[in-house]
Amino acid sequence: MALLSSQGQSNAPEQQEQISYVKEAFHLQYNLIALAGVGAFALISGSFLPIILAGGLELMYLATVPHNDRFRRLVRSWKFAEQQRKRQQQLGEMLRTLPAEMQSRYVHSAQICTVIRSNFAQFSSTSQIFLQQIDARLQGLLSGYARLLLAASQQQQYMRSTDPGEFKREITGLQKAMANDPPKVQEINKKRIEILTKRQEKYDKISENRKVVDAQLSAVEDVLMLVRDQSVTMRDPQQVSDRLDSLVHDVEQTEQTVQQVEAIFSDLSPELDGLMSLDDSVASSSSGTARIRMSN
Repeated sequence: MALLSSQGQSNAPEQQEQISYVKEAFHLQYNLIALAGVGAFALISGSFLPIILAGGLELMYLATVPHNDRFRRLVRSWKFAEQQRKRQQQLGEMLRTLPAEMQSRYVHSAQICTVIRSNFAQFSSTSQIFLQQIDARLQGLLSGYARLLLAASQQQQYMRSTDPGEFKREITGLQKAMANDPPKVQEINKKRIEILTKRQEKYDKISENRKVVDAQLSAVEDVLMLVRDQSVTMRDPQQVSDRLDSLVHDVEQTEQTVQQVEAIFSDLSPELDGLMSLDDSVASSSSGTARIRMSN
């Protein structure tokens, strides 16, 4: 999971290349209204001449307007505003899934960011470029902070609903009973022991990762409060931008660690498939034995 702000910055050229300015010019509201008006006039007059003339003008329009720099900047601003709206919507949906305690942590951090922006807004106009950088860093930082809160919440729920001692008890019980089990049952139980062992390993990894996420969340909160305190007297916004940039990088690395931990769950599917195939073979053997006994 990369931060929303860093995604927007790194993929900006690619997104601009994907924009079809001809399509945007054609779907412009005023252009569609004009075309509809010409169509209605042609229908009323019973002549195709207005359509022919409008077609020629439309081709000239589509050949010139999409290449206009001002039009392109306008379209990019529309796209950017739309992306921001979608990101805010996704962020709002994400925050609604958090427990009340974590929602309060996010609100408190967002309020600190608002104070930081307000303090640095009093700087001279020559520092505005750095203020824009700071604002972008804060937006990205809050998005990453929210995702880490979500990861912490999911990990917390998992650990509360999972008893690691149950893994050991089941493994011990299966190992003790294995000597008296039929060969097919032994084969299944060996597979179960492998799965339970890997579940134990996954639990340990998630437990360790939860500590990393909690530490990173606390680090974000500490740095934001430090920047808020320093924003009262600091007169070099470049220092703040660099510090926030370093913090954003740390959050990105933590999010990558969360992804790696989440990916380990995908390793369980082949093992479950193997266990199901063993179950099917045992069921087939049992039904076959039953048919033989019935035939006798």
